[in-house]
Amino acid sequence: MGSVTDFVIQQLINGISLGSIYALIALGYTMVYGIIQLINFAHGDIMMVGAYTGWFCTTVLKLAFLPSLMIAMVLSATLGMIIERIAYKPLRKASRLAALITAIGMSFFLEYGGILVLTPQTRTFPAVFPQTVYNPIGEITFKYGDIVIILTTVILMSLLQFTVKYTRVGKAMRAVSFDKEAASLMGINVNNTISVTFAIGSSLAAAAGVLIGVYFNTINPLMGIMPGLKAFVAAVLGGIGIIPGAMLGGLAMGLIESFVSGIGFSTWRDAAAFFILIIVLIVKPTGLLGKNIREKV
Repeated sequence: MGSVTDFVIQQLINGISLGSIYALIALGYTMVYGIIQLINFAHGDIMMVGAYTGWFCTTVLKLAFLPSLMIAMVLSATLGMIIERIAYKPLRKASRLAALITAIGMSFFLEYGGILVLTPQTRTFPAVFPQTVYNPIGEITFKYGDIVIILTTVILMSLLQFTVKYTRVGKAMRAVSFDKEAASLMGINVNNTISVTFAIGSSLAAAAGVLIGVYFNTINPLMGIMPGLKAFVAAVLGGIGIIPGAMLGGLAMGLIESFVSGIGFSTWRDAAAFFILIIVLIVKPTGLLGKNIREKV
């Protein structure tokens, strides 16, 4: 019985660490969708840019984890705003399909632009944390890095919640999400609010990219594809457009992946994510925290 308990607790620790990363990426998807109803498929590739920025800061500039993380977040936030202004803003009044195709095109542009500039080789992320392994009870182990990943995620999520609920920018974001035209009539700059939303989402994706580098120790120009898709699944699972739903969905995805790997089906862990998406869309299309709303006509 003890070994079963140890196994469950161990997978919970692994799942929460991985799920925290997915939650950070999913937040960017859900924020952008909540504001302009766009699935930004380039989001995972912005995460890749953040990971490479963190790698450059730690290997070439020899910076510590925190300044590297902050630089990666600022650079990716700027990139997110540039992409929004160049690629998405001209399509604000176009069909959703046109914006979706543009997002896919931007994703390919970042991926293969990354291969061209950074070369396709996989790079090793340096050990930015002490390789301390804690063994509190039984066979349960967790690393110093796991603690930092979870703490970083909790801090960033708390800051996001505070920003959205209590700051002027957050109130503007909620107003634009609810009704763009009414928000504009009330004096809110809708375009700037959308740009800020992209900046915040992209900075969270960059943080996730650095944490993925720390967690898996390797990065490459195509690394954003699978985590980006899984984070999208997490956002849908929790309820797309709902911030707490993205957090819940990300943690759920990490736990499911961890338990699937833990019981010996590691080759099926990616398939499990998309199987869950199919089940959710069949049973509850609005997600775990989503509500059915009537379409306005």
